[in-house]
Amino acid sequence: MKIDVPQLRAALLPVPSQSQIVIEDGAPAQGLRAAAVLFPIVERAAGRTVLLTRRTAHLNQHAGQISFPGGGVEEGDASPLETALRETEEEIGLARRHVEILGYLPEYRTGTGFSVIPVVALVRPPFSLNPDPFEVAEVFEVPLAFLLDPANHQRHSAHLRGALRHFFAMPWRDYFIWGATAGMIRSLTARLGLHEP
Repeated sequence: MKIDVPQLRAALLPVPSQSQIVIEDGAPAQGLRAAAVLFPIVERAAGRTVLLTRRTAHLNQHAGQISFPGGGVEEGDASPLETALRETEEEIGLARRHVEILGYLPEYRTGTGFSVIPVVALVRPPFSLNPDPFEVAEVFEVPLAFLLDPANHQRHSAHLRGALRHFFAMPWRDYFIWGATAGMIRSLTARLGLHEP
């Protein structure tokens, strides 16, 4: 599946929008904590990849899960973009000079109480990473074409937070990509017209 950069840009929002929202199954209606993540698409010679992290097992939120680099908005952050770039630098050591912003996905409200703004960007090698060992167990890359292909999007159900929840997952090798990360990938594939929203 070949998606070029102009297609990506055209599918994204030029600025964060509060009028378009994706709501995860079980997301609370209020009391959400503001957050932002970087959706980093790496320009590799063999084809674009998406850079993801596996969180350490001892964290209070989303322990051991696959996630985009990012986190909660802090008082000094001027924008969701600033939050995403700051958190990415803190978590994995990716310098901003390697990051080219393409646009934004709609706000994503998670079942765990976060209102997340996904910032989609190109990342140009060569770059070096320095993951924070407290937060990040591993950094890895998945082919973008795999993640964008709806044939690789599986529907799952599980009892979470006291109720039966439905979610998508994209298993790749030994990694189980699910929850908000999979939901944001689905948000992009929907905007690209690869499946019904």
